[in-house]
Amino acid sequence: MDMFLQAAIEEAEQGLAEGGIPIGSVIVHDGKIVGRGHNRRVQQGSTVLHGEMDALERAGRKPAAFYRECTLYTTLSPCPMCSGAILLYGIPRVVIGENMSFMGEETLLAQRGVHLTVVQDERCILLMREFMRTSPKLWAEDIGE
Repeated sequence: MDMFLQAAIEEAEQGLAEGGIPIGSVIVHDGKIVGRGHNRRVQQGSTVLHGEMDALERAGRKPAAFYRECTLYTTLSPCPMCSGAILLYGIPRVVIGENMSFMGEETLLAQRGVHLTVVQDERCILLMREFMRTSPKLWAEDIGE
């Protein structure tokens, strides 16, 4: 198990424990986690704090050149908003825990030159499937349905 994907899963589990949506993300630069986050829409009453956005927020203001040297790890395929942030800051590599529960904008990311690795990690799949089963309205809200 990749230690960075493991850290993203830990973030997802923390979000679930807080009563939120179990999606976690970390941003890695030069072999170190520089930002970690999880979906905090419920906890913060936010419209935009998906896991990837939270990790970016926590990484802080950096020059674009910094983000062009990063890898983003996320437990679930990135939605249009998070994919837009990946493209905006030029993050070149994204490792996706799973895309069976939700297929985000992977085609767009790949077309724009982002290198994607999809792991299909069983823990990521189980976290999302259970959440989608027990909280379908919250899940639909989170993805804009």
